[in-house]
Amino acid sequence: MSDDRKKLTIYQIAELSGVSVSTISRVINNSPYVSARTKARVTDIINKHHFSPSSVARAMTSNHTQTLGVIVSDITNPYFSELYLEIQRYAVDLGYSIILCNTFYGGSNHGVSDAIPENTYFQMMLDKQVDGVLILGGEIDRDNISDSYKEALNRMGKQIPVVILGQSVPDCNCIFLNRNLSGGIPALIHHLLALGRRKIGFVGGEEGIRTTTARLAAYTHTLKNLGISFDPSLISLSNYYAPDGYRAMAKLLEQPETTPTAIICMNDAVAQGAIRAIKDKGLSVPEDISIVSCDQFPSGEYTCPRLTTLDQQNSYLGRMSIMTLISAINNDSEGINISHQPHLIIRESCGAHLGLQFQQ
Repeated sequence: MSDDRKKLTIYQIAELSGVSVSTISRVINNSPYVSARTKARVTDIINKHHFSPSSVARAMTSNHTQTLGVIVSDITNPYFSELYLEIQRYAVDLGYSIILCNTFYGGSNHGVSDAIPENTYFQMMLDKQVDGVLILGGEIDRDNISDSYKEALNRMGKQIPVVILGQSVPDCNCIFLNRNLSGGIPALIHHLLALGRRKIGFVGGEEGIRTTTARLAAYTHTLKNLGISFDPSLISLSNYYAPDGYRAMAKLLEQPETTPTAIICMNDAVAQGAIRAIKDKGLSVPEDISIVSCDQFPSGEYTCPRLTTLDQQNSYLGRMSIMTLISAINNDSEGINISHQPHLIIRESCGAHLGLQFQQ
């Protein structure tokens, strides 16, 4: 290899290509947000100088530790584990290692009740000199965030880039990637109504959490707009795991006169618990009660019955989260916008496969 090739940096590649450093990263990782013309030009220059993705990553992280911190509220939750797998895959491709911090915020399906204070991890990230931090869930997802949490978060955000996959918080020194928390709920309700289900309940999700608040608001708003009688007794909040779905569904079934004919579950895990509760009551899904979910997990296609659900594009969100963090680390002002649109996946649990229209 010639001396010129040895001295070539990612910034020189960007200059030769006429694009930003972040765009070089997107080309290497086959991002859809690069035009074919730009991709061809960058690829030609990279190939000409025999630059591999790993060498690009090393050049990008000059004077950095090449380490990222990822703070997750519960890695056992399929929502977070799917996000993390995509984040890890992308980070490794660019030569980064990851320090994973699992807080168990809000408990977990393994019965852990004592959360590790997130503030502890914030200081740990600074002590470990990571290049940036990505936060997935935790107190940042609450409707009301404590002042002490925000202060600790801002202290960290002033020293290193911090990206949060969640809704924006005023006066917070971080980068937020806003998800479409309520997207797809109207589609679920329209689908159930098309099947003749009008007594639609809502199960799962913890009160005071933004995801729960947004989806519950979309549920009530859609029903009212469609002229469907809204019955608060058909709502049973709990948490985000299968046991919570079981308890919440069992509570709804305690009063036979208010038994719903369809249930919208917070996620696939809650739906699995709800189905078990319905079965234990001597009822059938979907013949007696249709079940749909707001968030698809990998196991949903293998339950019995298979779950009708919303694909929240968790893999896509993971990729965009880590891409945004790496761009911030490299002082790229170009910015990344996400297009997050959940879409409906129709399977067996709603009853559509029966070819019948319920009249309930």
